[in-house]
Amino acid sequence: MAGDEPDSTLAESGEFAVIERLVGGRRQPDTVSVGPGDDAAVVAAPDGRAVLCTDMLVQDRHFRLHWSSPHDIGRKAVAQNAADIEAMGARATAYVVGFAAPAETSTARAVELADGMWQEAALTGAGVVGGDMVRAPLWVISVAAMGDLEGRDPVRRDGARPGDIVAVCGELGRSAAGHALWDRGIERFPELRRRHLVPEPPYGQGRIAAEGGAGSMVDVSDGLVADLTHVATASGVRIDLFSDAFASDVDAVADAARTVGADPRDWVFGGGEDHALVATFATAAPPGWRVVGRVLPADGVGRVSVDDTVWG
Repeated sequence: MAGDEPDSTLAESGEFAVIERLVGGRRQPDTVSVGPGDDAAVVAAPDGRAVLCTDMLVQDRHFRLHWSSPHDIGRKAVAQNAADIEAMGARATAYVVGFAAPAETSTARAVELADGMWQEAALTGAGVVGGDMVRAPLWVISVAAMGDLEGRDPVRRDGARPGDIVAVCGELGRSAAGHALWDRGIERFPELRRRHLVPEPPYGQGRIAAEGGAGSMVDVSDGLVADLTHVATASGVRIDLFSDAFASDVDAVADAARTVGADPRDWVFGGGEDHALVATFATAAPPGWRVVGRVLPADGVGRVSVDDTVWG
């Protein structure tokens, strides 16, 4: 039958055959007692509370099929949700996926997308436990993630206090640099180009930050200053960043910035989708975190500055 051919389309294969190829033979973590194949999944929540988030990626807005492989897109879709779970101080336990695509999409590309999702999910110790697939004029991927606090309090955005330090875990500016390179068709700097396609959240560090006394935390999805503005506003404080603390980030993207005529600081302070974690601590930051700023009493709603100068 046509649907059995390796290059068959989603329409030729049929929904149930495609779903079987997407989920068949996958290994679930111990927290999943009922996975794909039933009306709903069953996932353990030993803490008694569940941390939930969801995010969507739309073709030509959040990814481009002529830049990214389906495998890369799958990894990115899971990573950006996993980073939100990390930012609450939790551990990811399960993902539910919705996938929309044109009927003429090859089944092999859908399987490649799923392979990327499963690879990234495995990095977080979780599995893909269910989802849905529909026909649409372009690719749309929706991921919902579930996490476990393991007895800890959630780390929210409103817990920063004057006198706290601000610390970062992860790298900044790489995704924005990569986007600029892709957008201009510049094939140099392959690592930066790669980091735009597949972010690298610091998995496990959200839990470490929570256990280390983080008062507030957020992942850098919209840009460091933009995301810290949410923290400053929710906490009623001002946050001042030390430019010298970002020298390694600026240096990492400086050559690419010169190539495209950009300011590398704009990528480091304003670029999103790196999914590093930034948190505030009353005392020392945990190992693996670098101190990059301080929390001050508010002298303006949600103000974030760099070296005491308002950014932007």
